[in-house]
Amino acid sequence: MRRRTADQGCQVPGERRYTSRRFATERPVKLSVFAGTSLDGFIARRKGEYDFLPAGGGEPHGYDEFMASVDTILIGRNTYEVVLKLPGWPYAGKRVVVLSHRPLDLSRAPGPAEQMSGEPSPIASQLAATGAKHVYVDGGITVQQFLRAGLIHHITITRVPVLIGDGIPLFGSLPHDVKLRHLGTRQYKSGLVTSEYEVVP
Repeated sequence: MRRRTADQGCQVPGERRYTSRRFATERPVKLSVFAGTSLDGFIARRKGEYDFLPAGGGEPHGYDEFMASVDTILIGRNTYEVVLKLPGWPYAGKRVVVLSHRPLDLSRAPGPAEQMSGEPSPIASQLAATGAKHVYVDGGITVQQFLRAGLIHHITITRVPVLIGDGIPLFGSLPHDVKLRHLGTRQYKSGLVTSEYEVVP
């Protein structure tokens, strides 16, 4: 499995407009989370290793199809540093936005990348204003910030059949319950289980 996993059939709606539950601001942009986790909910070990994920990506489970629907990648500084260590740049052809309050050396990126900083709501507005339609939100801290702000619309999680006991969690504390609508679950021969949800407004 690739470190980032997704489900099939995640298409960008042509005319649908998404509304933040917290900020009540209409935005013509979709923000999606999709990730591979251990069965106990960790995206990586404490030091950032994700050796518990299947080598080489495992069996096909929709990652390429999902990425084809995404035009913008939104990641935190930590995720950016991890991605730089990969043998290839996984975001070719995509707009890459790295969130950080500190200066970043974007010249290290094998492809175009830009930096933004600030609170989730203004960032989402800025992305929409600059043409983003479907944004892939990745990285534990970034995912948690945008969930707390009520800005995530779609969540897909692929669970690996392993318990690692400790690590970096995908989800964190929330100011209130986030209700989800189950869209579907698929099981693969390798034991991977992918579940797809829509965040209920």
